[in-house]
Amino acid sequence: MNDSNRLVISRWTVDRLRPQNKDIIIWDRDLPGFGVRVYPSGRKVYVVQARARGAPRRMTLGVHGELTAERARRRAAFVLQRIKAGENPAARAAPAETTVADLAERYLRIHVAANCNAHTAGIYRGSLDNHILPALGGMPLGEVGRSHVAALHHGLRDTPRAANRALMILSKMFALAAAWGLVPEGGNPCRSVRKYKEGKRERFLTREEYRRLGAALAGAEADGSAWPPAIAAIRLLMLTGCRLNEILTLRWDDVDRAAGEFRLRDGKTGARMVPLTPTAEAVLDGIARAPGNPWVVAGKKPESRLNSITADWYRLRARAGLDDVRIHDLRHSFASRALAAGESLSMIGRLLGHTDLQSTVRYAHLAQDAEKVSSEKVGASIGADILPGAGGRRGKRRVRRTKRAAA
Repeated sequence: MNDSNRLVISRWTVDRLRPQNKDIIIWDRDLPGFGVRVYPSGRKVYVVQARARGAPRRMTLGVHGELTAERARRRAAFVLQRIKAGENPAARAAPAETTVADLAERYLRIHVAANCNAHTAGIYRGSLDNHILPALGGMPLGEVGRSHVAALHHGLRDTPRAANRALMILSKMFALAAAWGLVPEGGNPCRSVRKYKEGKRERFLTREEYRRLGAALAGAEADGSAWPPAIAAIRLLMLTGCRLNEILTLRWDDVDRAAGEFRLRDGKTGARMVPLTPTAEAVLDGIARAPGNPWVVAGKKPESRLNSITADWYRLRARAGLDDVRIHDLRHSFASRALAAGESLSMIGRLLGHTDLQSTVRYAHLAQDAEKVSSEKVGASIGADILPGAGGRRGKRRVRRTKRAAA
């Protein structure tokens, strides 16, 4: 491989190679071992060469025109990696034959099934079916480049969360493909695609809004305008801070009244125990158990569970005049009330089932508000003693205003 026979192999350079009276091989300047062989007939074939067990080993990758230069480069990098690892790449299926759809099936079957709960697996499968596979499913892995991933991501720009989720799933798939030997290491086409900023929406119920929602639930319960198990589910969400799917998948067998707790089998962060408070127990006591139905939040069919409370929630929040409140905001509101009650961030993280502090840090500004309330309350009390006629009523009014703002 002398330097005179080296150039950057691309479609443009290979198209311009002229045949001679004997075979010649032009080697790539950037990827040692990758080359193109030009026959006197004009036929051009991509090849790869490396030393294996002390002897040179050369393999044909494909014919120029049937195989693009970029695809040949990707396949060459794969073959070289296998040879250096002491493997026989000829005994393996060509990586370019594995499509994104093939990888998705293996990703769901091997990785997602073993590491994700049913709810998360459903979300991932939805992202694949609705976004990733329609755009890239038929492409061989070796042909997927950054431009394809960026186009997919850009096409979902109006829904940043869905765009970022698709990018995350695709990136994980290619990382696993490298670990499984389907693509070369370091060839993840998602690596340099930047995620969109997702605006963190925080909505916390005030005491008055809690009362209005409670009245709406009681009214719907009295006039039968909402499915009773849906009403019970919403009350449990408000009283426990659990995620919606954690309540919808709760079984009666998971409720341990003697221990004063109930078990979440299918929590987002794994199985965990949740304290069974007197208020939550009162809600459970008010649920009419359907014979033979193991689910706490029963569905309308025998032995089924409720899969969604969206329709009932929309009607109930409208009745309470809370059209901007999402179901997940009940979880945020639980954290807000816990902070107002003086609980620490670490305790709130345990109550919410967070596995890392970063998930709880989002509530830190609420802790600061609670500290201000306490500080001003103490300051007003002392001010009433040391600043006669000045600190008393004005300080108390400020505390009342701060309390209302933090509620």
